Amino acid sequence: MFEFIEGSIVEKTPTFMVIQTGGIAYFINISLYSYSDLPKEDFVRLYIYEVIREDAHTLYGFITRHEREVFRQLISVSGIGANTARMILSSLTPNEVSDAIQDGNISVLQGIKGIGGKTAQRIIIDLKDKIGKAGNINEIFITESNTIRQESLSALVALGFMRKNAEKVVGNLLTKQSGLSVEEVIKQALKLL
Repeated sequence: MFEFIEGSIVEKTPTFMVIQTGGIAYFINISLYSYSDLPKEDFVRLYIYEVIREDAHTLYGFITRHEREVFRQLISVSGIGANTARMILSSLTPNEVSDAIQDGNISVLQGIKGIGGKTAQRIIIDLKDKIGKAGNINEIFITESNTIRQESLSALVALGFMRKNAEKVVGNLLTKQSGLSVEEVIKQALKLL
């Protein structure tokens, strides 16, 4: 429902922040990673994930979209709740979490308080094929100098294909046929992926 909240910092601790905007102050749970990356100014933008339960509406804030995406993927794993995902992102950076999952490194995940062997295995099994797909979706089509290759890759990653597979297919298509438009590359790549 919310994309981000931008406003003045009223209070900040390593586990939560209070941000005032539009005459309303929001209590937002954060990870230690977000806390350490907060700007020095008293004005901040946090990307938000809202958890709605019968007894509470809880906001979780992230300094980057990438961290929020890793959080979303973690809570999609059975047995991993929002607080456990926040604990993981307080112990490791989003990139370290992604690397541990992609490399199948159970010991890194087990080093986090509350994560046992079975939970670490479940995280790796459930997310190994998904974690790389998120990539940096927020960087899609940012610059005007994007090439056909880059735009095609960005679109395929956003559609859920693994970046490595998409790069291989797009590279082969552009090598064999020059002058293809982005739409043509994507259509042909979809048939091959």
